[in-house]
Amino acid sequence: MIQGCGSNVGKSMLVAGLCRAALRRGLRVAPFKPQNMSNNAAVTADGGEIGRAQALQALACGLEPLVDMNPVLLKPESESGAQVVVQGKRICTVRARAYAALKPQLMAAVLESFGRLKSSYDLVIVEGAGSPAEINLRANDIANMGFAEAADVPVVLVGDIDRGGVIAQIIGTQAVLDPADAARVAGFIINKFRGDPRLFDEGYRQIASRSGWQGYGVLPWFERAHLLPAEDALDLGAGVVGGGAVRIACLVFSRIANFDDLDPLQAEPGVELVMVRAGQPLPGDVRLVILPGSKSTRADLAFLRAQGWDIDLAAHIRRGGHVLGICGGYQMLGRQVSDPDGVEGPAGDMQGLGFLDVTTVMSPDKRLERVQARHVASGLDVAGYEIHIGRTTGADCARPFARLAGRDDGATGPDGRIMGTYLHGLFASDRFRSAFLAGLGVAPSGHQHGAVVDATLDALADHLEAHLDVDGLLARAR
Repeated sequence: MIQGCGSNVGKSMLVAGLCRAALRRGLRVAPFKPQNMSNNAAVTADGGEIGRAQALQALACGLEPLVDMNPVLLKPESESGAQVVVQGKRICTVRARAYAALKPQLMAAVLESFGRLKSSYDLVIVEGAGSPAEINLRANDIANMGFAEAADVPVVLVGDIDRGGVIAQIIGTQAVLDPADAARVAGFIINKFRGDPRLFDEGYRQIASRSGWQGYGVLPWFERAHLLPAEDALDLGAGVVGGGAVRIACLVFSRIANFDDLDPLQAEPGVELVMVRAGQPLPGDVRLVILPGSKSTRADLAFLRAQGWDIDLAAHIRRGGHVLGICGGYQMLGRQVSDPDGVEGPAGDMQGLGFLDVTTVMSPDKRLERVQARHVASGLDVAGYEIHIGRTTGADCARPFARLAGRDDGATGPDGRIMGTYLHGLFASDRFRSAFLAGLGVAPSGHQHGAVVDATLDALADHLEAHLDVDGLLARAR
Protein backbone atom coordinates (compact mmCIF):
# COMPACT_ATOMS: atom_id res chain seq x y z
CA MET A 1 0.00 0.00 0.00
CA ILE A 2 1.34 3.41 -1.04
CA GLN A 3 0.42 6.10 1.49
CA GLY A 4 1.50 9.73 1.45
CA CYS A 5 2.67 12.33 3.93
CA GLY A 6 -0.01 14.59 2.47
CA SER A 7 -2.31 15.11 -0.48
CA ASN A 8 -0.86 15.49 -3.98
CA VAL A 9 2.51 13.95 -3.11
CA GLY A 10 2.33 11.73 -6.20
CA LYS A 11 0.70 8.56 -4.87
CA SER A 12 -1.54 8.05 -7.89
CA MET A 13 1.31 8.34 -10.37
CA LEU A 14 3.57 6.08 -8.32
CA VAL A 15 0.89 3.39 -8.24
CA ALA A 16 0.38 3.71 -12.00
CA GLY A 17 4.10 3.38 -12.63
CA LEU A 18 4.46 0.40 -10.29
CA CYS A 19 1.46 -1.25 -11.93
CA ARG A 20 3.06 -0.92 -15.37
CA ALA A 21 6.42 -2.16 -14.01
CA ALA A 22 4.74 -5.21 -12.46
CA LEU A 23 2.83 -5.92 -15.67
CA ARG A 24 6.08 -5.89 -17.64
CA ARG A 25 7.43 -8.47 -15.21
CA GLY A 26 4.63 -10.79 -16.28
CA LEU A 27 2.48 -10.31 -13.17
CA ARG A 28 -1.30 -10.06 -13.25
CA VAL A 29 -1.65 -6.80 -11.33
CA ALA A 30 -4.61 -4.59 -10.34
CA PRO A 31 -4.91 -1.18 -8.66
CA PHE A 32 -7.07 -0.48 -5.62
CA LYS A 33 -8.04 2.65 -3.72
CA PRO A 34 -10.46 2.05 -0.81
CA GLN A 35 -11.78 5.62 -0.75
CA ASN A 36 -11.28 8.44 -3.22
CA MET A 37 -12.61 11.99 -3.23
CA SER A 38 -12.88 13.37 -6.75
CA ASN A 39 -15.39 14.78 -9.20
CA ASN A 40 -13.29 13.42 -12.05
CA ALA A 41 -14.84 9.99 -12.50
CA ALA A 42 -14.60 7.22 -15.07
CA VAL A 43 -17.39 4.91 -16.22
CA THR A 44 -16.37 1.29 -15.71
CA ALA A 45 -16.78 -1.79 -17.85
CA ASP A 46 -19.30 -3.11 -15.30
CA GLY A 47 -21.52 -0.01 -15.47
CA GLY A 48 -20.45 1.99 -12.43
CA GLU A 49 -18.11 4.88 -11.72
CA ILE A 50 -14.72 5.17 -10.03
CA GLY A 51 -12.06 7.82 -9.66
CA ARG A 52 -10.25 8.77 -12.86
CA ALA A 53 -6.86 7.91 -11.29
CA GLN A 54 -7.90 4.30 -10.80
CA ALA A 55 -9.02 4.12 -14.44
CA LEU A 56 -5.54 5.28 -15.48
CA GLN A 57 -3.96 2.73 -13.14
CA ALA A 58 -6.15 0.03 -14.67
CA LEU A 59 -4.83 1.05 -18.09
CA ALA A 60 -1.31 0.73 -16.70
CA CYS A 61 -2.23 -2.85 -15.73
CA GLY A 62 -3.67 -3.62 -19.16
CA LEU A 63 -7.15 -3.90 -17.63
CA GLU A 64 -10.60 -2.43 -18.10
CA PRO A 65 -11.57 -0.31 -15.06
CA LEU A 66 -13.88 -2.07 -12.59
CA VAL A 67 -15.90 -0.72 -9.66
CA ASP A 68 -13.94 -2.94 -7.24
CA MET A 69 -10.83 -0.86 -7.95
CA ASN A 70 -12.35 2.10 -6.06
CA PRO A 71 -15.29 0.88 -3.97
CA VAL A 72 -15.97 4.21 -2.19
CA LEU A 73 -15.98 7.41 -4.25
CA LEU A 74 -16.91 10.74 -2.67
CA LYS A 75 -18.03 13.45 -5.09
CA PRO A 76 -18.18 16.89 -3.42
CA GLU A 77 -21.35 18.85 -4.16
CA SER A 78 -20.75 21.71 -1.72
CA GLU A 79 -18.17 22.87 0.81
CA SER A 80 -19.59 20.52 3.43
CA GLY A 81 -21.44 17.76 1.57
CA ALA A 82 -20.66 15.03 -0.93
CA GLN A 83 -22.36 12.32 -2.93
CA VAL A 84 -21.36 8.84 -1.73
CA VAL A 85 -20.81 6.23 -4.46
CA VAL A 86 -20.33 2.65 -3.25
CA GLN A 87 -19.15 -0.06 -5.64
CA GLY A 88 -20.03 2.18 -8.56
CA LYS A 89 -23.52 3.32 -7.52
CA ARG A 90 -24.71 6.44 -5.71
CA ILE A 91 -26.22 5.56 -2.33
CA CYS A 92 -26.73 8.97 -0.70
CA THR A 93 -25.53 12.52 -0.23
CA VAL A 94 -24.16 13.33 3.24
CA ARG A 95 -22.55 16.17 5.11
CA ALA A 96 -18.98 15.67 6.31
CA ARG A 97 -19.93 15.03 9.92
CA ALA A 98 -22.55 12.45 8.96
CA TYR A 99 -20.04 10.65 6.73
CA ALA A 100 -17.86 9.85 9.73
CA ALA A 101 -20.75 7.84 11.16
CA LEU A 102 -21.24 6.07 7.82
CA LYS A 103 -17.65 4.84 7.45
CA PRO A 104 -17.94 1.70 9.62
CA GLN A 105 -20.70 0.44 7.31
CA LEU A 106 -18.53 1.07 4.26
CA MET A 107 -15.57 -1.01 5.43
CA ALA A 108 -17.45 -4.22 4.58
CA ALA A 109 -17.86 -3.10 0.95
CA VAL A 110 -14.21 -2.02 0.82
CA LEU A 111 -12.95 -5.37 2.08
CA GLU A 112 -15.36 -7.26 -0.18
CA SER A 113 -14.00 -5.46 -3.27
CA PHE A 114 -10.41 -5.90 -2.14
CA GLY A 115 -11.01 -9.59 -1.53
CA ARG A 116 -12.31 -10.07 -5.07
CA LEU A 117 -9.26 -8.40 -6.56
CA LYS A 118 -6.87 -10.24 -4.28
CA SER A 119 -8.31 -13.59 -5.33
CA SER A 120 -8.17 -12.71 -9.04
CA TYR A 121 -4.70 -11.19 -9.44
CA ASP A 122 -1.11 -11.96 -8.50
CA LEU A 123 -0.59 -8.51 -7.05
CA VAL A 124 -2.81 -5.65 -5.87
CA ILE A 125 -1.18 -2.23 -5.39
CA VAL A 126 -3.21 -0.07 -3.03
CA GLU A 127 -3.29 3.74 -2.93
CA GLY A 128 -4.09 5.60 0.26
CA ALA A 129 -5.92 8.92 0.51
CA GLY A 130 -4.60 12.11 2.05
CA SER A 131 -2.25 11.16 4.88
CA PRO A 132 -2.17 8.72 7.82
CA ALA A 133 -0.77 11.63 9.86
CA GLU A 134 -4.36 12.92 10.09
CA ILE A 135 -4.73 10.91 13.28
CA ASN A 136 -7.95 12.75 14.12
CA LEU A 137 -9.49 10.61 11.35
CA ARG A 138 -7.94 7.30 12.49
CA ALA A 139 -11.06 6.00 14.24
CA ASN A 140 -13.14 4.06 11.69
CA ASP A 141 -10.60 4.91 8.97
CA ILE A 142 -11.12 3.05 5.69
CA ALA A 143 -8.63 4.96 3.53
CA ASN A 144 -5.21 4.58 5.16
CA MET A 145 -4.04 2.73 8.27
CA GLY A 146 -7.54 1.51 9.14
CA PHE A 147 -7.68 -0.31 5.82
CA ALA A 148 -4.04 -1.47 6.05
CA GLU A 149 -4.76 -3.02 9.43
CA ALA A 150 -8.03 -4.67 8.35
CA ALA A 151 -6.51 -6.06 5.13
CA ASP A 152 -3.08 -6.78 6.65
CA VAL A 153 -1.02 -5.03 3.99
CA PRO A 154 2.44 -3.45 4.36
CA VAL A 155 2.72 0.30 3.79
CA VAL A 156 5.30 2.41 1.96
CA LEU A 157 5.20 6.11 2.86
CA VAL A 158 5.80 8.80 0.20
CA GLY A 159 7.14 12.28 0.92
CA ASP A 160 7.10 15.22 -1.52
CA ILE A 161 10.45 17.04 -1.46
CA ASP A 162 9.25 19.66 -3.96
CA ARG A 163 7.03 21.33 -1.38
CA GLY A 164 9.86 21.41 1.19
CA GLY A 165 10.28 19.92 4.67
CA VAL A 166 10.33 16.31 3.50
CA ILE A 167 12.41 15.15 6.49
CA ALA A 168 9.79 16.55 8.84
CA GLN A 169 7.02 15.10 6.67
CA ILE A 170 8.25 11.55 7.16
CA ILE A 171 9.70 11.74 10.69
CA GLY A 172 6.70 13.78 11.82
CA THR A 173 4.31 11.19 10.41
CA GLN A 174 6.10 8.46 12.31
CA ALA A 175 5.96 10.56 15.50
CA VAL A 176 2.18 10.93 15.47
CA LEU A 177 1.28 7.40 14.32
CA ASP A 178 0.11 4.80 16.78
CA PRO A 179 3.05 2.41 17.37
CA ALA A 180 1.12 -0.47 15.77
CA ASP A 181 0.47 1.64 12.66
CA ALA A 182 4.10 2.81 12.55
CA ALA A 183 5.22 -0.83 12.71
CA ARG A 184 3.17 -1.53 9.58
CA VAL A 185 5.30 0.91 7.55
CA ALA A 186 7.85 -1.03 5.53
CA GLY A 187 9.76 1.94 4.17
CA PHE A 188 9.68 5.32 2.44
CA ILE A 189 10.13 7.00 -0.94
CA ILE A 190 11.19 10.58 -1.65
CA ASN A 191 9.26 11.93 -4.63
CA LYS A 192 9.50 14.94 -6.99
CA PHE A 193 13.19 15.75 -6.56
CA ARG A 194 14.58 18.46 -8.88
CA GLY A 195 18.29 18.56 -9.62
CA ASP A 196 21.04 16.14 -8.55
CA PRO A 197 19.54 13.50 -6.19
CA ARG A 198 22.98 12.95 -4.63
CA LEU A 199 22.58 16.34 -2.96
CA PHE A 200 19.98 14.75 -0.72
CA ASP A 201 22.15 11.82 0.39
CA GLU A 202 22.59 13.13 3.92
CA GLY A 203 18.88 13.93 4.30
CA TYR A 204 17.98 10.47 3.04
CA ARG A 205 20.40 8.92 5.54
CA GLN A 206 18.93 10.98 8.37
CA ILE A 207 15.40 9.82 7.55
CA ALA A 208 16.46 6.17 7.46
CA SER A 209 18.46 6.51 10.68
CA ARG A 210 15.82 8.39 12.67
CA SER A 211 12.84 6.33 11.47
CA GLY A 212 14.41 2.91 11.25
CA TRP A 213 12.47 2.49 8.00
CA GLN A 214 14.00 1.25 4.77
CA GLY A 215 14.46 3.73 1.97
CA TYR A 216 13.37 2.64 -1.50
CA GLY A 217 14.90 5.57 -3.34
CA VAL A 218 14.72 9.21 -4.38
CA LEU A 219 12.54 9.74 -7.44
CA PRO A 220 13.35 12.75 -9.62
CA TRP A 221 10.59 14.90 -11.08
CA PHE A 222 8.89 13.09 -13.98
CA GLU A 223 8.90 15.66 -16.78
CA ARG A 224 6.25 13.89 -18.85
CA ALA A 225 3.66 13.84 -16.06
CA HIS A 226 1.55 16.46 -17.86
CA LEU A 227 0.83 13.91 -20.60
CA LEU A 228 -1.14 11.75 -18.16
CA PRO A 229 -4.74 12.59 -17.17
CA ALA A 230 -5.02 14.84 -14.12
CA GLU A 231 -7.08 13.55 -11.22
CA ASP A 232 -7.65 16.74 -9.27
CA ALA A 233 -8.92 20.11 -10.48
CA LEU A 234 -5.93 21.63 -8.65
CA ASP A 235 -3.69 19.80 -11.15
CA LEU A 236 -5.25 21.58 -14.12
CA GLY A 237 -2.89 23.91 -15.91
CA ALA A 238 -2.55 27.18 -14.05
CA GLY A 239 -3.21 29.79 -16.72
CA VAL A 240 -1.94 28.82 -20.17
CA VAL A 241 -0.96 25.34 -21.39
CA GLY A 242 0.83 24.89 -24.72
CA GLY A 243 1.89 27.48 -27.25
CA GLY A 244 -0.25 26.79 -30.29
CA ALA A 245 -1.58 29.43 -32.63
CA VAL A 246 -5.27 28.81 -31.83
CA ARG A 247 -6.44 29.68 -28.34
CA ILE A 248 -9.17 27.68 -26.59
CA ALA A 249 -10.47 28.73 -23.20
CA CYS A 250 -12.06 26.57 -20.50
CA LEU A 251 -14.04 28.08 -17.64
CA VAL A 252 -12.89 26.49 -14.37
CA PHE A 253 -16.07 26.07 -12.34
CA SER A 254 -16.02 25.72 -8.57
CA ARG A 255 -17.42 22.17 -8.94
CA ILE A 256 -15.77 21.26 -12.24
CA ALA A 257 -16.23 17.56 -13.03
CA ASN A 258 -14.92 15.05 -15.56
CA PHE A 259 -12.40 17.48 -16.95
CA ASP A 260 -10.43 14.70 -18.64
CA ASP A 261 -12.12 16.11 -21.76
CA LEU A 262 -9.32 18.70 -21.75
CA ASP A 263 -6.32 16.34 -21.70
CA PRO A 264 -6.21 15.62 -25.46
CA LEU A 265 -6.62 19.34 -26.24
CA GLN A 266 -3.74 20.52 -24.10
CA ALA A 267 -1.49 17.93 -25.77
CA GLU A 268 -2.23 19.31 -29.25
CA PRO A 269 0.73 21.35 -30.56
CA GLY A 270 -1.55 23.72 -32.48
CA VAL A 271 -3.64 24.62 -29.42
CA GLU A 272 -3.03 27.02 -26.56
CA LEU A 273 -5.42 26.03 -23.77
CA VAL A 274 -6.32 28.84 -21.38
CA MET A 275 -7.76 27.87 -17.99
CA VAL A 276 -9.95 30.79 -16.89
CA ARG A 277 -10.26 30.82 -13.12
CA ALA A 278 -12.35 32.79 -10.65
CA GLY A 279 -11.76 36.53 -10.87
CA GLN A 280 -10.23 36.35 -14.36
CA PRO A 281 -11.93 37.67 -17.49
CA LEU A 282 -12.46 35.54 -20.56
CA PRO A 283 -9.72 36.52 -23.07
CA GLY A 284 -11.06 38.27 -26.13
CA ASP A 285 -8.92 36.41 -28.66
CA VAL A 286 -9.99 32.81 -28.02
CA ARG A 287 -11.58 30.83 -30.84
CA LEU A 288 -13.54 28.38 -28.68
CA VAL A 289 -14.86 28.53 -25.12
CA ILE A 290 -15.57 25.26 -23.32
CA LEU A 291 -18.09 25.07 -20.50
CA PRO A 292 -17.04 21.79 -18.85
CA GLY A 293 -18.89 19.32 -16.67
CA SER A 294 -20.09 20.30 -13.21
CA LYS A 295 -21.07 18.35 -10.13
CA SER A 296 -23.66 21.04 -9.29
CA THR A 297 -25.03 22.72 -12.40
CA ARG A 298 -27.15 25.48 -10.85
CA ALA A 299 -24.51 26.35 -8.23
CA ASP A 300 -21.85 26.63 -10.91
CA LEU A 301 -24.20 28.62 -13.15
CA ALA A 302 -24.48 31.13 -10.31
CA PHE A 303 -20.67 30.98 -9.93
CA LEU A 304 -20.28 31.68 -13.66
CA ARG A 305 -22.48 34.77 -13.41
CA ALA A 306 -20.65 35.97 -10.29
CA GLN A 307 -17.42 36.07 -12.34
CA GLY A 308 -19.09 38.07 -15.10
CA TRP A 309 -18.43 35.25 -17.55
CA ASP A 310 -21.99 35.41 -18.88
CA ILE A 311 -21.24 38.91 -20.19
CA ASP A 312 -17.89 37.75 -21.58
CA LEU A 313 -19.55 34.80 -23.33
CA ALA A 314 -22.16 37.03 -24.96
CA ALA A 315 -19.38 39.28 -26.29
CA HIS A 316 -17.42 36.24 -27.50
CA ILE A 317 -20.46 35.00 -29.44
CA ARG A 318 -21.07 38.46 -30.95
CA ARG A 319 -17.48 38.40 -32.23
CA GLY A 320 -18.21 35.13 -34.06
CA GLY A 321 -16.65 32.81 -31.48
CA HIS A 322 -17.60 29.18 -30.85
CA VAL A 323 -18.91 27.68 -27.60
CA LEU A 324 -19.04 24.03 -26.54
CA GLY A 325 -20.90 22.98 -23.42
CA ILE A 326 -20.22 19.47 -22.11
CA CYS A 327 -22.69 17.82 -19.71
CA GLY A 328 -23.35 20.41 -16.97
CA GLY A 329 -21.91 23.08 -19.26
CA TYR A 330 -24.43 22.02 -21.92
CA GLN A 331 -27.26 22.36 -19.41
CA MET A 332 -26.12 25.90 -18.52
CA LEU A 333 -26.27 27.00 -22.18
CA GLY A 334 -30.04 26.44 -22.27
CA ARG A 335 -32.93 28.65 -21.23
CA GLN A 336 -33.66 27.05 -17.86
CA VAL A 337 -32.36 24.43 -15.44
CA SER A 338 -35.01 22.96 -13.11
CA ASP A 339 -34.42 20.73 -10.10
CA PRO A 340 -37.92 20.00 -8.76
CA ASP A 341 -36.74 17.22 -6.41
CA GLY A 342 -33.67 19.02 -5.05
CA VAL A 343 -31.27 16.41 -6.41
CA GLU A 344 -28.27 18.78 -6.56
CA GLY A 345 -29.31 21.19 -3.84
CA PRO A 346 -32.41 23.16 -2.83
CA ALA A 347 -35.34 22.47 -5.15
CA GLY A 348 -36.10 25.20 -7.66
CA ASP A 349 -35.53 26.66 -11.11
CA MET A 350 -32.76 28.85 -12.49
CA GLN A 351 -32.63 30.83 -15.70
CA GLY A 352 -29.93 29.53 -18.02
CA LEU A 353 -27.62 31.50 -20.28
CA GLY A 354 -30.10 31.25 -23.15
CA PHE A 355 -27.54 30.59 -25.88
CA LEU A 356 -29.32 27.34 -26.85
CA ASP A 357 -33.09 26.88 -27.14
CA VAL A 358 -33.28 23.95 -24.70
CA THR A 359 -34.35 23.37 -21.09
CA THR A 360 -33.13 20.80 -18.56
CA VAL A 361 -35.04 19.05 -15.80
CA MET A 362 -33.00 17.22 -13.16
CA SER A 363 -34.09 13.83 -11.86
CA PRO A 364 -32.61 11.33 -9.37
CA ASP A 365 -31.76 8.83 -12.11
CA LYS A 366 -28.15 8.96 -13.30
CA ARG A 367 -27.09 7.81 -16.74
CA LEU A 368 -23.79 5.87 -16.56
CA GLU A 369 -22.84 4.44 -19.92
CA ARG A 370 -19.97 4.04 -22.33
CA VAL A 371 -21.14 5.01 -25.79
CA GLN A 372 -20.21 4.95 -29.45
CA ALA A 373 -21.63 7.90 -31.38
CA ARG A 374 -21.35 9.69 -34.70
CA HIS A 375 -20.65 13.41 -34.73
CA VAL A 376 -23.33 14.91 -36.99
CA ALA A 377 -21.33 17.79 -38.45
CA SER A 378 -18.29 15.72 -39.48
CA GLY A 379 -19.84 12.28 -39.85
CA LEU A 380 -16.96 10.84 -37.78
CA ASP A 381 -17.25 8.22 -35.05
CA VAL A 382 -16.71 9.24 -31.44
CA ALA A 383 -16.11 7.02 -28.41
CA GLY A 384 -17.08 8.50 -25.07
CA TYR A 385 -19.13 8.10 -21.95
CA GLU A 386 -22.16 9.62 -20.27
CA ILE A 387 -22.26 10.33 -16.55
CA HIS A 388 -25.06 12.77 -15.76
CA ILE A 389 -28.46 13.43 -14.31
CA GLY A 390 -31.11 15.47 -16.07
CA ARG A 391 -32.98 15.38 -19.34
CA THR A 392 -32.58 18.18 -21.89
CA THR A 393 -35.20 18.99 -24.53
CA GLY A 394 -36.02 21.88 -26.86
CA ALA A 395 -36.03 23.18 -30.41
CA ASP A 396 -32.25 23.10 -30.84
CA CYS A 397 -32.23 19.36 -30.05
CA ALA A 398 -33.58 18.96 -33.60
CA ARG A 399 -29.98 19.69 -34.60
CA PRO A 400 -28.20 17.10 -32.43
CA PHE A 401 -24.49 17.23 -31.75
CA ALA A 402 -24.16 13.46 -32.19
CA ARG A 403 -26.24 10.40 -32.96
CA LEU A 404 -26.08 7.23 -30.91
CA ALA A 405 -27.75 3.92 -31.61
CA GLY A 406 -31.45 4.67 -31.23
CA ARG A 407 -31.22 8.23 -29.91
CA ASP A 408 -29.75 11.67 -30.47
CA ASP A 409 -27.37 13.56 -28.20
CA GLY A 410 -27.01 17.24 -27.54
CA ALA A 411 -28.04 20.34 -29.46
CA THR A 412 -26.58 22.86 -31.89
CA GLY A 413 -27.56 26.46 -32.54
CA PRO A 414 -28.82 27.55 -35.97
CA ASP A 415 -25.40 28.73 -37.20
CA GLY A 416 -23.51 25.76 -35.72
CA ARG A 417 -21.26 27.87 -33.47
CA ILE A 418 -23.04 27.04 -30.17
CA MET A 419 -22.92 23.35 -29.32
CA GLY A 420 -23.91 21.22 -26.36
CA THR A 421 -23.36 17.52 -25.67
CA TYR A 422 -23.57 14.98 -22.85
CA LEU A 423 -20.59 13.05 -24.28
CA HIS A 424 -17.47 13.08 -22.11
CA GLY A 425 -14.13 11.91 -23.44
CA LEU A 426 -14.99 12.81 -27.03
CA PHE A 427 -11.66 14.50 -27.78
CA ALA A 428 -9.78 11.26 -27.11
CA SER A 429 -11.06 10.09 -30.53
CA ASP A 430 -8.17 11.21 -32.74
CA ARG A 431 -9.92 11.60 -36.13
CA PHE A 432 -12.85 13.48 -34.62
CA ARG A 433 -10.59 15.77 -32.58
CA SER A 434 -8.49 16.57 -35.64
CA ALA A 435 -11.58 17.42 -37.73
CA PHE A 436 -13.20 19.46 -34.95
CA LEU A 437 -10.04 21.48 -34.38
CA ALA A 438 -9.56 21.95 -38.14
CA GLY A 439 -12.90 23.78 -38.13
CA LEU A 440 -11.30 26.24 -35.69
CA GLY A 441 -8.20 26.69 -37.84
CA VAL A 442 -5.89 24.20 -36.09
CA ALA A 443 -3.55 22.39 -38.49
CA PRO A 444 -3.66 18.56 -38.20
CA SER A 445 -0.88 17.26 -35.94
CA GLY A 446 -1.24 13.51 -36.13
CA HIS A 447 -1.28 13.37 -32.33
CA GLN A 448 -2.58 9.98 -31.16
CA HIS A 449 -3.82 10.51 -27.65
CA GLY A 450 -4.22 6.92 -26.48
CA ALA A 451 -0.84 5.90 -27.85
CA VAL A 452 0.85 8.87 -26.14
CA VAL A 453 -0.72 8.03 -22.77
CA ASP A 454 0.32 4.40 -23.07
CA ALA A 455 3.88 5.34 -24.08
CA THR A 456 4.02 7.76 -21.14
CA LEU A 457 3.05 4.95 -18.75
CA ASP A 458 5.95 2.93 -20.13
CA ALA A 459 8.25 5.92 -19.66
CA LEU A 460 6.98 6.31 -16.10
CA ALA A 461 7.76 2.65 -15.36
CA ASP A 462 11.25 3.16 -16.85
CA HIS A 463 11.68 6.21 -14.61
CA LEU A 464 10.77 4.21 -11.50
CA GLU A 465 13.01 1.32 -12.50
CA ALA A 466 15.95 3.71 -12.93
CA HIS A 467 15.62 5.45 -9.56
CA LEU A 468 13.73 3.20 -7.12
CA ASP A 469 14.28 -0.28 -5.76
CA VAL A 470 11.27 -1.68 -7.61
CA ASP A 471 12.30 -5.28 -6.95
CA GLY A 472 12.47 -4.53 -3.24
CA LEU A 473 9.08 -2.82 -3.29
CA LEU A 474 7.39 -5.75 -5.04
CA ALA A 475 9.12 -8.20 -2.69
CA ARG A 476 7.32 -6.49 0.25
CA ALA A 477 3.95 -7.66 -1.06
CA ARG A 478 2.42 -10.62 0.72
